Amino acid sequence: MKAVYIEAHGGPEVLTYGERPEPEVQAGEVKIRVKATALNRLDLYTREGGRGLEKEFPPPLILGGDCAGEVVECADGVAGFKPGDRVVVNPRLSCMQCAPCLAGQDDLCRRSRFLGSAIDGSYAEFISVPAANAHLLADSVSFEQAAAAPTTYLPVWNMLVRRLQLKAWQTVLVLSASAGVGTAAIQVAKDVIGATVIATTSSPEKAAKATALGADVVINYTDEDIRERVREITGGAGVDCVVDHVGADFFAPAFASLRTGGRYGICGATTGLRTELHLGLLFSQQKEIYGAFMGTKEDMREIVEMLNRGIVKPVVDRTFPLAEAAAAHAAMEATSFFGKLILTQ
Repeated sequence: MKAVYIEAHGGPEVLTYGERPEPEVQAGEVKIRVKATALNRLDLYTREGGRGLEKEFPPPLILGGDCAGEVVECADGVAGFKPGDRVVVNPRLSCMQCAPCLAGQDDLCRRSRFLGSAIDGSYAEFISVPAANAHLLADSVSFEQAAAAPTTYLPVWNMLVRRLQLKAWQTVLVLSASAGVGTAAIQVAKDVIGATVIATTSSPEKAAKATALGADVVINYTDEDIRERVREITGGAGVDCVVDHVGADFFAPAFASLRTGGRYGICGATTGLRTELHLGLLFSQQKEIYGAFMGTKEDMREIVEMLNRGIVKPVVDRTFPLAEAAAAHAAMEATSFFGKLILTQ
């Protein structure tokens, strides 16, 4: 089958488009003809070998996690799927045997693996995954939109719905509205929960798109101070919650934007892994900080329900043919996009 894989770490130039063996379906798995796969920062980190993702070669590694497509084969032990079904894939595979998994907390599974990082992924014509990681798609949802959902909506759902417990009468600050997680957070906060949304971004064009997506107020951080603007918008109170997926560069003003008793959720650190935390303010103002890495299988089921009902609509900036994966990686590194970048075939 055709696939995009790496045989060494490096820049976009190490991505090879060529032939790889077609995966064999194992017991309990479904084999999927991939129609669309989304780019994530994890793809870039895996390709580069940074952030603890260095891999020994050979064998080659097919990149990619989030994907959607059509079921072509069901192995023994699979129920609820048949060839021709349209599905979206949760790219985090948990063991389903450890104590957290059995308790429904599979996002805490210590033996979990990620497609396209630990094992071959979705930059390919076919992929085989456990049936528990596949979810049926409504005909109204495009493969491109579906592929854009898992790695953006899972941590957002984990944070806003389950951990931060944002309410309709509260206000949330969403950092970097133009990224996949940012666009997902605006939609979940506004269209699922009904909260007031303050978002940040870097240009008037991106601000207009964030507003169209549902943000009530957008702060352009290139010419406005985030903390001061939030205080102005909230009458000095601060926001109830923060959704952070960018890390070091924005932690200080975002944390300072929280009201007393506010909740801070973080699921990524694209601008840096280290920052300073004022412990006095943490306990004296009774603020809470939550880390989120993806979400549970139940989170994914709920997200797909919202997706199929048209309540959330993942934002796709542009698509690239699978053979042009290197150009898509270069585009992601340039950060000149709003939403998700998708590979199609």
